[in-house]
Amino acid sequence: MEEKKTEIKNEHKKEMAVIEAVLFAMGDSVEMGKLVHVLEQSEKEIREVIAQMNELYEKSDRGIYIAELEDSFQLCTKPELYEYLIKVAKAPRKYVMSDTLLETLSIIAYKQPVTRLEIEKIRGVSCDHAVNRLLEFNLIQELGRLDAPGRPLLFGTTEEFLRTFGVKSIGDLPTLNSEQLEDFKKQAEEEAEAGVRLEI
Repeated sequence: MEEKKTEIKNEHKKEMAVIEAVLFAMGDSVEMGKLVHVLEQSEKEIREVIAQMNELYEKSDRGIYIAELEDSFQLCTKPELYEYLIKVAKAPRKYVMSDTLLETLSIIAYKQPVTRLEIEKIRGVSCDHAVNRLLEFNLIQELGRLDAPGRPLLFGTTEEFLRTFGVKSIGDLPTLNSEQLEDFKKQAEEEAEAGVRLEI
């Protein structure tokens, strides 16, 4: 067993050092294409090295791991250690996610790219406040404009969304059925009947 650990540790030692240095220095996610350019190796080889790095991090109980976000990679803190970061940070970043925000975010995640009007058709009420809050949280972003009268903005999720919900890509999200969409509509109708209106 000890020999196996040594073998993994020594294999691709230089590549591991380069990847770790690049991801640490950049802070944000780094596209696979950039790693291919820097290391002059194939995507398959780089994925193998990153898999070995994550295995090493896990075996040696390190506080970090390399997360894959779409076709990019980022050096991250293990989620189970967040409580220690919070103790260090004076003002830790905190999301206050109401049901309305979660419903709006779900619609954007599954229907992206999507306009405000399309979101409102599903929910049945104004979504301006929810969209603005999700933009502030960096969970969604503007993807451009729809080629239609008025050229409305299109919205989609961000890498921060993937990190927050622990998925590699949008394709990893669980399937959303028509009944769940109907639930969104029903809850929105209940909001409207109760006189609750989102601020514009």
